[in-house]
Amino acid sequence: MTNEQVSESVDFSVDRQNLYMEESFTDMKVATIRRLTPVKTDGLPDKTRKTIFIGETNILTPSGPLPLQAVIQAKQLQQAIKNFPEAMQAAVDKLAEEVKRMKEQKDSSIIAPGGGKEDSRIILPGR
Repeated sequence: MTNEQVSESVDFSVDRQNLYMEESFTDMKVATIRRLTPVKTDGLPDKTRKTIFIGETNILTPSGPLPLQAVIQAKQLQQAIKNFPEAMQAAVDKLAEEVKRMKEQKDSSIIAPGGGKEDSRIILPGR
């Protein structure tokens, strides 16, 4: 596919039924909380939809900072601030489970001669 074909196949239209005004709050240390307030196309609040809070932080790893984000269950900013640590811990736990699952999948797809798993797909010669 050429660059021209790719650009022609991208839909750049705005979903007018899913507009949000975004505000950001930070403690300049650990926490960033984004408040997404639903709005109508005229910019006025859309009271038929719920406000969404998203927590963001970075965890330090040997490879550098790892961005982490999660939806915070809250109706107001004060509640989002209170629930931030729990939401971030749940995101870390979910990330750890995904890494564990990916590692298990990777380990199960390698066979060493003389042993290994039947459902493995990769055979390492010379081992």
